[in-house]
Amino acid sequence: MAQEIETLAGFVARTRWNDVPESVQRHAKLVFLDTLGVILAGSKQPEVQKLQEKFQATAGRGATVLARGLEQNDPRSAALLNGTAGRSIELCEGHRFVSCQAAVQVLPGILATGEFLRRNGSEMLTALVLAYEVSIRLGAALRQRALAHQNGQTALVGAAAGGAYLRQFDAARISRSMRIAATFMLTPSYTNAVAGATTLNAAGGMCGMAAILAPEMAEAGFLAQDDAIEEALAHLVGDGYEPAGMLDELGERWEITRNSFRLRACCNPMYASLEAFEEALADLGAGAGDIERVEGYTYRFASAMNSQNPRNGFASKYSFPHAAAAIALRGNAGYGSFTEEFVADPAVIELRRRITLSHDPALDANFPRIKPARVTVTLKDGRQTTRSCDSPRGDFQRPYEESEIREKFRELAGLVLTEEGVAEVENAVQDAENWKDFKVLTDLLRRHQRA
Repeated sequence: MAQEIETLAGFVARTRWNDVPESVQRHAKLVFLDTLGVILAGSKQPEVQKLQEKFQATAGRGATVLARGLEQNDPRSAALLNGTAGRSIELCEGHRFVSCQAAVQVLPGILATGEFLRRNGSEMLTALVLAYEVSIRLGAALRQRALAHQNGQTALVGAAAGGAYLRQFDAARISRSMRIAATFMLTPSYTNAVAGATTLNAAGGMCGMAAILAPEMAEAGFLAQDDAIEEALAHLVGDGYEPAGMLDELGERWEITRNSFRLRACCNPMYASLEAFEEALADLGAGAGDIERVEGYTYRFASAMNSQNPRNGFASKYSFPHAAAAIALRGNAGYGSFTEEFVADPAVIELRRRITLSHDPALDANFPRIKPARVTVTLKDGRQTTRSCDSPRGDFQRPYEESEIREKFRELAGLVLTEEGVAEVENAVQDAENWKDFKVLTDLLRRHQRA
């Protein structure tokens, strides 16, 4: 087996919370808070609630589903449901330099494992940091296929590493858990998303389940081939595996601090187009009723997000015409702009027909270093302006402020919790390294649920 995987496994095995720099600890708690809010809000999606009901009919016990009633369920099911919920509203964070939404894919399995094993808060936070590290470093070595969505791939292996860490495995068993998890890697595609196929979100849930199942299989004596991860990335789910640089600055550069948060509830490749559109509207002092047409141009990959008639709320998250219409009509592209009701609103439907997004080959030149867009807005009175954007807010050059991330948490958590509960949970996460166990959080969630 390749030494890079063994080195990563050894790093996971020996790292403790006190080994993590204080600045990284603070950032990890912000990632935890952000992802928790996304999971709580995602739990209200109709398909997530119905899936929970089906699981509950045959439920075991051991871990908590962060949804209506916060029912106990077996850890694998709880991790699957919470991971699916977190992926369902397209507000999960991602990495600035690697295509990977790591936190929402690794945290559900870590919470479920930590809860049923009664691990303390510092252990669960450390597992989050380490699982994130494995996910991103493997993701950097993966050459993705053109249509492949990253969900359920390197983060699934990272989730297994986090679950194995919480079982206090040594390096050899962490490595085995990771290689077993490679067998579970998934093949979701971006065409799922554009088509409104909500099954894509199950990939986040499957990572949560793998965080528990792969270490259990390692404990039970299951074996994986020595190069299972390398083969999967190079030939099965990916188009190549290039490990050079994968271990650079390991233990010095912490990947969780190089993430990017999201305030728009839609796919990140559209962010530059949306920011250019917002700037054009502001330049013209225009509103939705003034718009004659909007013509967007962007790099090849993002240009596929051009549906003027998205199938459902999920598909609308991958539609520039819809997201731009939402900004014009509602003033933002947040959670409420992608509901089933808003997608079907006649005013939205009418405005989407006047908004297009096309490919401009000239904008491909510097992808993926930058993901640019250009938008021209023409008004009914004949006025017109064009704005361009290379680096939208939230990208590495212009990150969101911590206060904005916390406000996002309050909005999303407020869909499920009382105002008092939102404040208490936020404060509790600030002190998460001192939790005796996960019951500190679940007790708060149960106490403060909205009726």
